[in-house]
Amino acid sequence: MVYIYNGTKINYRFVNGRSTCPILLLHGWGCDGSIFDKLTKFFPEKSFLVLDFPPFGKSERSIARWNIYSYVGMVMSLCEHLHIDKCDILAHSFGGRVALILCAVKRSLVHSCILVDSAGMKPHFNLKRKIKVIRYKISKKLGKNTQNFGSSDYLALSDEHKGVFVSVVNTYLEDYCRRNCVNTLIVWGEQDDDTPLYMAKRINKLIRNSKLKVIKNAGHFCFLDCPLEFYKIIGDFWEAT
Repeated sequence: MVYIYNGTKINYRFVNGRSTCPILLLHGWGCDGSIFDKLTKFFPEKSFLVLDFPPFGKSERSIARWNIYSYVGMVMSLCEHLHIDKCDILAHSFGGRVALILCAVKRSLVHSCILVDSAGMKPHFNLKRKIKVIRYKISKKLGKNTQNFGSSDYLALSDEHKGVFVSVVNTYLEDYCRRNCVNTLIVWGEQDDDTPLYMAKRINKLIRNSKLKVIKNAGHFCFLDCPLEFYKIIGDFWEAT
């Protein structure tokens, strides 16, 4: 199904039946909603609302001048369009950014939230990162090619989408965590290199009464690396809430 938000086509679907109080699945940057297919099959008794964040999946690729708040507004608008007054959220990586803001600014919409290897925290500015920034600035000043500087997610994007990506990753969400009073579970891969474990601990500290579960031998995609352990953790959380 397609929803038009500010002229942009958003692809979405209900899995395991339509519900006015579904579990909203928010995927990470560079992925699409299909990454949760195994999860939705494991919980056939639950209704899921799955969407593709543009420019990924079957959603429209044109998102000029979007930022993280555009994505938040889009999710809120879609829920209103579908007459969803309450939902549970499970969000991975970039999707966690959207979830953190939603939990702070639209508390009435969110019943509970599961953050999985979520982005949104300001990274430690270590020596390796400092060297990369210095090399980039020197190359740019000398007029050299800087197209190969940046993360793999950044380099894979078109010029139009790179501006959106830079805006998103440079928006830090610690203040939104402090305003979050939604029942929140944080699930993290111990070996996550993209959003390291110290970020999980910071989120856990900032969100009142949140709980942190760390999965050993798992990385940034802990729900794919150790699915059965992950399903047990989130299943217990949903049952308790």
